[in-house]
Amino acid sequence: MLQRVILAIFAITAPQFALAQDDANGVTFRFGLGPSFAPEYFGSDETAPGVGAKFRLESLQLGGLSLGGGDNYGLGVTGSFRFIGERSADDFGELAGLEDIDASLELGGGLEFTTPYYDIFAVLRYGIVGHESFVAEFGSDVYYRPTDQLTFKAGPRLLVGDDDYAQTYFGVSGADTLSDFSAGGGLVSAGAVAEATYAINDDWDVIGTVKYDQLQSDAADSPITQSQDQISGSIVLTRKITFGF
Repeated sequence: MLQRVILAIFAITAPQFALAQDDANGVTFRFGLGPSFAPEYFGSDETAPGVGAKFRLESLQLGGLSLGGGDNYGLGVTGSFRFIGERSADDFGELAGLEDIDASLELGGGLEFTTPYYDIFAVLRYGIVGHESFVAEFGSDVYYRPTDQLTFKAGPRLLVGDDDYAQTYFGVSGADTLSDFSAGGGLVSAGAVAEATYAINDDWDVIGTVKYDQLQSDAADSPITQSQDQISGSIVLTRKITFGF
């Protein structure tokens, strides 16, 4: 089913590419890192410091095709990524006996509809490193801009994962103190995000983010889950980067 969704996304987004005239090939994106905090693992009731990252594709020029540029309002395509740190059972007494989980990198993309006042998006990612499963994320934001440099946005989020994803992070087998549990795919979490962006100049932004997720379905029922309420946040300095080729 998720494979069909991928094909549908590419089929829908293909018309978003427009012919360009005499422009050099290149890509422009924003990327940044900064301090963050998040639950120690999915379902944990304790938080831990870490490193947060932000990425956004702004424009792509390849031969006679172009994507993005300008205000980017209307229907278009967007890239998406997420990094998930490793989980070692030796670090948490309550997880004793479980297999360790390697760090994962999810890459993907999807559709977004953007206006000056709100946006709506749906993205699909695959764990190219680590869990090797599919997740889909859906969300919307409303915007408030008190000044030209400062932007606030906030809105709901939903995360859906397939069976392999759910079993990787919420399934239990062979644990010392937890009952075996087979986790099925579906809605993993529902929550909201609030974010403030301060534009230092055209190239540099500072982005502060706070996110609340409530685990759902098998993710909430798993013996691994100590708390359904998951809170995370970050402050990230991003830089606009352009590569020509």
